[in-house]
Amino acid sequence: MAGGGQLARMTQQAAIGLGVSLRVLAGSADDSAAKVVSRARIGDDRSLDDLLSFARGCDVVTFDHEHVPGSHIQKLESSGVPCRPGSAALAHAQDKLVMRERLTAMDVPCPAYVHVPKSAPLRTLEDFARDHGFPLVIKATRGGYDGKGVWVLDALDGAAAGLIDELLSQGVDLMVEEHVPFTRELAAVVARSPYGQGAAYPVVETVQEGGICVEVISPAPGLPAGAAAEAQRLALAVAAELDVVGLLAVELFETRAGLLVNELAMRPHNSGHWTIEGARTSQFEQHLRAVLDLPLGSTEPTAPYTVMANVLGGDDPDVYSRYIHVMAHDPAVKVHMYGKEPRPGRKIGHVTALGDDLADVRERARHAAGYLRWGTRMKEREERR
Repeated sequence: MAGGGQLARMTQQAAIGLGVSLRVLAGSADDSAAKVVSRARIGDDRSLDDLLSFARGCDVVTFDHEHVPGSHIQKLESSGVPCRPGSAALAHAQDKLVMRERLTAMDVPCPAYVHVPKSAPLRTLEDFARDHGFPLVIKATRGGYDGKGVWVLDALDGAAAGLIDELLSQGVDLMVEEHVPFTRELAAVVARSPYGQGAAYPVVETVQEGGICVEVISPAPGLPAGAAAEAQRLALAVAAELDVVGLLAVELFETRAGLLVNELAMRPHNSGHWTIEGARTSQFEQHLRAVLDLPLGSTEPTAPYTVMANVLGGDDPDVYSRYIHVMAHDPAVKVHMYGKEPRPGRKIGHVTALGDDLADVRERARHAAGYLRWGTRMKEREERR
């Protein structure tokens, strides 16, 4: 697995149970996965030489992020290294414009969009605003995540013009999308193997704050069965059409008119962390099964509701001293920490709660995540504000 973040770290846990020997290419010995994978190799996953050396002797190479250059992945493939997903599929997760163009050609519902050319960017934005109104959502076509690489413009004033000029002068390729008045965000996580077998997890609701996912609820409460089935069908169809091998997460907007595809990720995804305890087969085991062309596992839930809450770094870095309260308060809550140095707003772990009362399960997960971050109940902190 190229990349040594928390996704590789949690994939190692699944690999142990399967008897799979996982090798990780990490950027530093301090990376999350490098701390727990005995065969971690330190190198740069954007260096072709490091990738070729790393891949030598591997049965298959997969990825814990989308930032490995597509040309490097093509070189691996041409040298005989199986890459799953392959470079042709990954291009649609690496480049938002490529994704939008391909999905539109497939008649997959997406927000209206257009490329912002360097020659006449403001005229393009003015024309788009005339057709779709404000605000405008400006996106870097490559490299954005967790709210980074996205700018919302309420007007095309001098400040907006300056921002666009600055981004284009830095070589950032841009596109503009309509601002979608969605009711909530959903995610459909599916898996596909080289054999062509597919499996779909329950559709979940994702809760975002400041562009960062803070909570995932499975299954998405109140989602009609027909809409859930359509989201799963759409995700499986995209996986098949793009020849995705491994996990595919399709991030969706739920609107009054139906579902719109927002983003694609071809790897284990934050919206699937709940599956470690909440499904018969975790997304990490499923990804390994898929890329190794093993029969896929059951996606059946283990409880009526599962809620995953991300643990973000707070002002106090001493997270571990708060374990006693969290574990004593609710022994059934599961804590997963990523071995990262806590910094304000950084994802350093997650907690998972399961049960048959959604309100209770959400409160338990929020309490644990809030206490690990702040040393107090999240509700009490919000009330003090």
